[in-house]
Amino acid sequence: MPAFVVVGSQWGDEGKGKIVDLLTERADIVARYGGGPNAGHTICVDDRRFALHHIPSGILRPDVLCVIGNGVVIEPASLLKEVGDLVAAGIAVEKNLRISDRAHLILPYHRGCDIAREEAARGVKLGTTRLGVGPAYESKAGRYGLRLAELFDRGALLDRVRAVAGMTRNACGGALPAEFDPPPETVAADYARHGEALRPFVADTAALLNARLDQGAVVLCEGAQGTLLDLDHGGYPFVTSSTSTAGGACTGLGISPIRVDGVIGVLKAYSTRVGEGPFPTEQDNPQGALIRERGREFGSTTGRPRRCGWFDAVVARYSVMINQIECLALTLFDVLDGFDEIPICVAYEHDGRRLETLPPNADVLRACRPVYEVMPGWKSDTSMARRFDDLPPAARDYVRAIERLVGCEVGIISTGPQRDRTIIRADGRIPVWLPTAA
Repeated sequence: MPAFVVVGSQWGDEGKGKIVDLLTERADIVARYGGGPNAGHTICVDDRRFALHHIPSGILRPDVLCVIGNGVVIEPASLLKEVGDLVAAGIAVEKNLRISDRAHLILPYHRGCDIAREEAARGVKLGTTRLGVGPAYESKAGRYGLRLAELFDRGALLDRVRAVAGMTRNACGGALPAEFDPPPETVAADYARHGEALRPFVADTAALLNARLDQGAVVLCEGAQGTLLDLDHGGYPFVTSSTSTAGGACTGLGISPIRVDGVIGVLKAYSTRVGEGPFPTEQDNPQGALIRERGREFGSTTGRPRRCGWFDAVVARYSVMINQIECLALTLFDVLDGFDEIPICVAYEHDGRRLETLPPNADVLRACRPVYEVMPGWKSDTSMARRFDDLPPAARDYVRAIERLVGCEVGIISTGPQRDRTIIRADGRIPVWLPTAA
């Protein structure tokens, strides 16, 4: 059987956790392929709320194997806490989690470098989560990083930690906060203990995934962040340090592109962004504040308030193209229930010209002004809708307008955080293995 990819189609925080949890009903394996503890995927099951950072969103399904792939960077202590919290909640993590032995590790020096750079930035900051994710990927690309398998080589571990410490200090000009610049001997000892605690979960996950695919398993590949944060295809330099597009699933898990049979894109019914960088449809006004309040738009990793704005079809079209998305999942639809009018950005205006594609230059994008098509609001509660026809006519028109402007069908509409607050459209062209309408 093939693999399917779930990818964020905006600036991250699109609600991928709920969609992956929902789709996992028909999957055998959920495999996370990128990012690190900077990701925050929130899942609500009954009256319980789970915020996952390293662990794939399928972990709440007792018969699904979850894999953390080689493309993820791991902070061992926080991963172990995440495991412990899930075990305490009665989740079967021990038998359902595997971690790539080739995954790179975040060390205290990485976090110290991240913090030092943000504190020292003059003018424009990147707005990172300060968790060391970017510097850990730098160590990986610079070929002096530390991988999970190397925690079990006690003889060489201290030398590897010393190398990471020295190179990371140099990368930051030698100035790391004292709290995140401990002696390498201390770090090596701590990480050796972390390695022993993680050992039962460690595997050659590329071999595991390929063997299970050969046996007929359905693998759901879970991305982190979003397309507009991709290192190559996002709004550089205001991006993450990994490949957050669908293509990252292959390199981040060790599977061939011919294994991937479909891509599901997740996006909000409006737009949000965390951190710095251009955001053409941002509403720094009472409307944006209302979206933030209704959508509880605060980061699950950092708690930072998210910047909020209207739906950007230029961004969504770009994501559909880059990822070859065949089905869209539209989330937090009910957040828009109270608006009289709902604008959709259909193009940009820049220097007297109309732009219908995303410019590559961040300064150009910052200077762009959105061109809006204004849709009437529906001013009624959609949270209990279970079929597309249950939505008010204006709400259905809004969905159809997005499909028309983006060039891709919306097969899933989420009207609340709970599993059952979801519309699976029987009239949409969605992959046959997805849950079907009741």
